[in-house]
Amino acid sequence: MSVPDYMQCAEDHQTLLVVVQPVGIVPEENFFRIYKRISTVSQINVRDSQRVLYIRYRHHYPPENNEWGDFQTHRKVVGLIIITDCSSAKDWPQTFEKFHLQKEIYGSTLYDSRLFVFGLQEEVAEQPRTDVAFYPSYDECETVEKRIEDFIESLFIVLESKRLDRATDKSGDKIPLLCVPFEKKDFVGLDTDSRHYKKRCQGRMRKHVGDLCLQAGMLQDSLVHYHMAVELLRSVNDFLWLGAALEGLCSASVIYHYPGGTGGKAGARRAQGSSLPTEASNRHRPGAQEVLIDPGALTSNGINADTSAEIGRAKNCLGPEDIIDKYKEAISYYSKYKNAGVIELEACVKAVRVLAIQKRSMEASEFLQNAVYINLRQLSEEEKIQRYSILSELYERIGFHRKSAFFKRVAAMQCVAPSISEPGWRACYKLLLETLPGYSLSLDPKDFSKGTHKGWAAVQMRLLHELVYASRRMGNPALSVRHLSFLLQTMLDFLSDQEKKDVTQSLENYTSKCPGTMQFITLPEGLRLPPVPFTKLPILFPLDAASLFSQGEFLTHCKPNAQINRFINCKDRYFQWVQGDVCEVQLMVYNPMPFELRVENMGLLTAGVEFESLPAALSLPAESGLYPVTLVGVPQTTGQITINGYHTSVFGVFSDCLLDNLPGLKTNGCAVEVIPALPRLQISTSLPRSAHTLQPSSGDDISTSVSVQLYNGETQQLVIKLENIGTEPLEKLEVTAKTVNSKEKLYGEFLSWKLEDTLSQFPLKPGKIATFNVNIKVKLDFSCQENLLQDLSDDGISISGLPLSSPFRQIVKPRVDSKPINATESGKVGDFSHVKTLEAILNFKYSGGPGHADGYYRNLSLGLHVEVEPSVFFTHVSTLPATSTRQCHLLLDVFNSTEHELTVSAKNNEDLVLHAGECQR
Repeated sequence: MSVPDYMQCAEDHQTLLVVVQPVGIVPEENFFRIYKRISTVSQINVRDSQRVLYIRYRHHYPPENNEWGDFQTHRKVVGLIIITDCSSAKDWPQTFEKFHLQKEIYGSTLYDSRLFVFGLQEEVAEQPRTDVAFYPSYDECETVEKRIEDFIESLFIVLESKRLDRATDKSGDKIPLLCVPFEKKDFVGLDTDSRHYKKRCQGRMRKHVGDLCLQAGMLQDSLVHYHMAVELLRSVNDFLWLGAALEGLCSASVIYHYPGGTGGKAGARRAQGSSLPTEASNRHRPGAQEVLIDPGALTSNGINADTSAEIGRAKNCLGPEDIIDKYKEAISYYSKYKNAGVIELEACVKAVRVLAIQKRSMEASEFLQNAVYINLRQLSEEEKIQRYSILSELYERIGFHRKSAFFKRVAAMQCVAPSISEPGWRACYKLLLETLPGYSLSLDPKDFSKGTHKGWAAVQMRLLHELVYASRRMGNPALSVRHLSFLLQTMLDFLSDQEKKDVTQSLENYTSKCPGTMQFITLPEGLRLPPVPFTKLPILFPLDAASLFSQGEFLTHCKPNAQINRFINCKDRYFQWVQGDVCEVQLMVYNPMPFELRVENMGLLTAGVEFESLPAALSLPAESGLYPVTLVGVPQTTGQITINGYHTSVFGVFSDCLLDNLPGLKTNGCAVEVIPALPRLQISTSLPRSAHTLQPSSGDDISTSVSVQLYNGETQQLVIKLENIGTEPLEKLEVTAKTVNSKEKLYGEFLSWKLEDTLSQFPLKPGKIATFNVNIKVKLDFSCQENLLQDLSDDGISISGLPLSSPFRQIVKPRVDSKPINATESGKVGDFSHVKTLEAILNFKYSGGPGHADGYYRNLSLGLHVEVEPSVFFTHVSTLPATSTRQCHLLLDVFNSTEHELTVSAKNNEDLVLHAGECQR
């Protein structure tokens, strides 16, 4: 026997083998439709008996395997069913002749046969035949199952007659010697009268009768015959048949212990009313011994039809432990014969199925390891694929998932072996997909963002490369792109720098012909491959929702207690966008690749509001570190918009990267309210921009700052141009100002304006400009020291109305404590070159359009940085008596601290001209 049946299981020993084959030109679909209906009749209850007959159907069976039918009767083809098409009566004789020719192939072992003819009526035959059934079409054949039942009953009649004939053989000592094909030449010339030869014949026949009893539904009888055969064959060292007897004993015991079967099929195989006792306590009794045969129960030829004595005296069924021991012993005997490799292999498979049910995985793996190394003839590629596939399935059943995946992958590689003229890339791909669970590999990228990587990355990458190559050879470039994208996304941390370059280069080659998309790919087997977004190219730095923000002016609402500014979902702030405005979200990304990464078509993914995303393109340097990226877009309608993520195009693969799929990100989206459209102001001034950044304590957001240098006491006009760069008219404007971060005491009004002049230009249409004038007037303290006025009391002169002498009669004398004012002493009386700083914020609150109707405003702030340089200082103050007792003369020492000539004017006095650095009284 050269062709192993890898689907064999222990319960197959009790089945009758029936071959169903087409003859002539029969459409494959029609044949398998009838074959499926025939296969449903897999067991029947024998009439007037509690026995059950089991049938095993095959649509292909090698004739050379049929030659081993005497060795194990379940390998013998006992029934043949032919299905054929016959469209006209004149073709009937030829069709019937083909039926007879097909019967001759299995003629030596057939019990009965049937011919199912489709397309003809029964009247074409000369006389009714029991072995031929006519049906008009494949749709009009309601009696197929009934005819199969009748056919099986006829098989049972022949089987029962053979069983009785063998068991009641009265031919004296002349029991025929049953042989396997390769033994026939070895027994030529043997002494047929020797005791050794007779025992061999008796043992083999006893084993054969055990097979027939098992097929006939007499399980207990078969056990007795197997026990007797074991004793007889062991005594003559007939190892091959001893192994078969032990295997038969194991099969019968397995059928008893596991009525549901070991082949993995649902449903119990045993019908109710079995002839075996049902003591549950004895079913799994370990250490059940072989029966001791009473010599008186044997006739001179070793065969006795009455086995009731043996049945009554012993429990012949092996326990679960003993079943495996006997399998091991049987396999050891088979291994002695080179030509019994198929029998040995199938016995290993049967033992593994039993051990799988017993959950004894390690012992099962030993049997499988033995099966791997069994040497068979030169197998065809198809047989190798089947062998490795079954080994994979069996390893899976015992829980060796990685070992199972290994053999499944070997089977896949065998499908495209160089020796095959037409490699089966589709079959290879399908088998490779089936290996994924064994290597802890899933084709869903979400499974790789849940924490620690599982499995051997090197093996997983090799498998993914093989999937890419197989899909390319299948002619499916989209599938190649999907698998290569998956490899790059999930295995990025395990790729070397060179491998990253090679993979990305291959990906770009594939996507140049078939770009990667975010669509599911459905395979013919029904498997759907999810899209693979490149969330690691580039990698988004883990942020919370508050870190996403938009650039724009402050927004306020007329309703009380509303706090609205530009931050999204911040803990203590609330954020809104404006319809029609360009809104921005800033991300921090970095490039993990060892080369420059070009990201194209990067934009926002949103939901809830119509949103026009304005894609960006960026180029990230190799291993760039954190890199800021600003994504912009325009909300077109009002309502609530949710920022779900961003989209990119990298290496020709389009990706939708959702926030809830990004590792380390604690949000699944940012909700933003979009309010009705508002005008948008842009301000420009007559002053230069300030290099100083205002840091107001109130938290105001300064959009721009300007700076100016003034002398103390100087006034300058600031001209501000207000340009409406939005799409809505500007209808409302409010201006406020406040001084910030200033320790200086101001005298008079620092900033002043007339808003009416500006409002007269309203409503300000889009694109128009209005001017707004602000007067900047700086008045700080002109004294050079804080205690300057105390000099008045030091003079001993009262200004409360006491008589004073005329100043013209007084000679100004220098004070005893006066110090000359020069550069070295100036630090003690005041720093004449000290520049003081004033800072203020002009806040423009404006509105218009639909937003104004709903009570929304924008805030725009202008920062003003004023550097005040000293002009004149009063270094000394004194008084002189006047002619009136109610008046006095105030004498001031004025110092010009500038580099310019100054004129000091006083009321009713002449102008005093001071040169640079000059001090006069």
